[in-house]
Amino acid sequence: MQTLSQWIAIGRKYERWVLIALALLFLGSFCVLLRRFYLANSALAPSRGGTYIEGSVGEFQPLNPWFTVQNDVNRDIVSLVFSGLLRYNPETQKIEEDLATMRVSPDARIYTLTLKDDLYWHDSTENDPHPVTPEDVLFSLKMIQDLDFPNPLLRQNFEGVEVEKINERTVRFRLEQPYSFFPSNLTLGILPARAFAGVPVSRLRETIDFGLAPIGAGPYAFKSFVQTERSSEVTLERFPRPGDPPYYLERVILRIFPDYGSLLSDIRNLDGVRNVPRNDRGDPVIPRPFTLHQYVLPQYVALFFNLERPVLQDKKLRLGMQLGTDKQRVVDTIRESIIVDTPLLEIDTSDWRYHFDPEAAQGALFESNWHLPEKLRLQKLLERAEANDTGPLHMESVVLLDTGAVLTITGSLTIAGTGARLNGAPLERHPTLSGAWIAALATASATGSLQIGDNIVRLTKPDGTVIDSAYIWRTTNNALYRQAVEEERLVALFLRSRSNNTPPEERITVSDLILERGMLRRRLATDPRDIRVNEAGELLSLTLVTSPSPDSYGKVAEEIQKQWRELGVHVVVEIPDTPQEFEQRLLKRDYDILLFGQSLLDNLDSYPYWHSSGMQKLDAGAANLRLDAYNLSQYASQRSDTLLETIRETSNEKERVGALKELREVLAADVPSIFLYSPLYTFGISQEVSGVLLGKLSLHSDRFLTLNRWYLKEERTLKSGISWWSFFRWLVP
Repeated sequence: MQTLSQWIAIGRKYERWVLIALALLFLGSFCVLLRRFYLANSALAPSRGGTYIEGSVGEFQPLNPWFTVQNDVNRDIVSLVFSGLLRYNPETQKIEEDLATMRVSPDARIYTLTLKDDLYWHDSTENDPHPVTPEDVLFSLKMIQDLDFPNPLLRQNFEGVEVEKINERTVRFRLEQPYSFFPSNLTLGILPARAFAGVPVSRLRETIDFGLAPIGAGPYAFKSFVQTERSSEVTLERFPRPGDPPYYLERVILRIFPDYGSLLSDIRNLDGVRNVPRNDRGDPVIPRPFTLHQYVLPQYVALFFNLERPVLQDKKLRLGMQLGTDKQRVVDTIRESIIVDTPLLEIDTSDWRYHFDPEAAQGALFESNWHLPEKLRLQKLLERAEANDTGPLHMESVVLLDTGAVLTITGSLTIAGTGARLNGAPLERHPTLSGAWIAALATASATGSLQIGDNIVRLTKPDGTVIDSAYIWRTTNNALYRQAVEEERLVALFLRSRSNNTPPEERITVSDLILERGMLRRRLATDPRDIRVNEAGELLSLTLVTSPSPDSYGKVAEEIQKQWRELGVHVVVEIPDTPQEFEQRLLKRDYDILLFGQSLLDNLDSYPYWHSSGMQKLDAGAANLRLDAYNLSQYASQRSDTLLETIRETSNEKERVGALKELREVLAADVPSIFLYSPLYTFGISQEVSGVLLGKLSLHSDRFLTLNRWYLKEERTLKSGISWWSFFRWLVP
């Protein structure tokens, strides 16, 4: 047995290892507690760093914010490289400061913009600083206002605007008339004056060197453009600016593919995909790991009536075509979902919802100048029925009489008097009825004989004055007789239906009838719809023109053609082969109806599209056709013009909303167009990208206006008010 001294000796031998073990145990416990403290009192937060790579389909062109109207790919790049004095905020849906702060005069005619401090262009260096100055602002505006400026549509935004330099940081814009939407014009990117020294205004679009190495003052600077076998790549790098919110992404690479198939082949290397297409089922075509953000822009697709065409000046016709357009079928055809009923997208229309109403459509068309052949036949029969039911002369309106037979008719002598005649034949006293006359109308050749088909029978006085007239239709064919009797029955049923003197399930309208071999019968589900005609016998045939792209326009046009065929409107769909051909037809207003889309941008200003000043002056000659004539319906209304001017000029929100609501009713009553839908777009983003919040976009590129929130990396930091010294308080509650 070991003694105590032996145990002590053994302990001394291992005491160092025991102490080490105890120390390690203490240190491990301390680290566990420290980690628990850190996790309990910290949170994950976005961290700077990382490269965001996005793919899109399109074509890269030299970059200039003044010439990107038709190129969404360029808009994306321009929105990051260039900045305007102001910017649109998709979260608040308001125009806010960017490079400058703004003051507006009470009459909304003077806008004073003060540049922020320490703003520099992307080419600025320590040895060659290049600050943003009022001279750059004046250069940008003066160039745009020049008559030789190669973008007349943009020049129109600054017509009648005076700009002057106030001091080294401030410029002032003075408007001829109040214009509440003017701040939206100041979101346009400005350019450095010295980069265009010596360049004629007319050749600004040709500055290729600048376009391939642009210099802006936006949050990201252009780094490089590389053409690869698969795509074109534009690399942008973060450019810090004073006053900017923190941006987390250090680099943005925008890859531009020729088609969507090429993009999908490289999808694993992309963090985002702009404008994801949908398949025939309406599902986005993109791998599942991507989060999909759906959004609409302030756009609508509509059928614009060319109101200068005489046929379309009939408001009842336009109303009938609108009521007879099933918008749900239209959007289902192209897998869309957002139906619109008005171009005024900024106001609530929940109390004014369009409803497809075929019966009301037929009612409006019944009152128009264009009629179905059965309506004309019905109208004729109604007139005959009224004539036969009125006055002293009564007879069957349909008779079956062989040639040689006679039709005997009687009436009152009190009304006819002595010597009266019926179709030229003398009246005789009735042999059995006192005070009555009797006459026999022959069917062979004789005076007043009844012919095959329509006849007018007249009761006349001896001097030839007509006492009364009646219509009679004669046939020798039993089948035709039965058909005519059925027609008479349908006319009587129509009259009872119109006066609500028959049960609802038995009532008929003109749309329930069809003309066959000159007579009416009940319409069957398999019967085609006849084409409407006017009183001159002209067919109602209209030409519908639409753009060759997007493909959905062609599908919508075919659906409209089918629907309006049911209304009795013949539609010829014409799709020009090229965008250039379509543009020429658009400028010349060479269409009866135009299927096209319009965009209101961030200010939702409908003035250019519906004010009479936007009409194309066709009598001025082809050389003077205006590119900025956006009134595609050639719509002119003094009341709508006044309301549109009020909406533009007033700074009183209550007055503006009131004018919008009244304008909505004016456009609804005048029916210059049939508004169909707003396209739905899809933006795909990798699940590795966080902080993506699109807001209410006005352009596809507006998604980058919240890029400062996006991040790829995270780091854990202690919460506010917590430090490492707080560990000891946490350890001992």
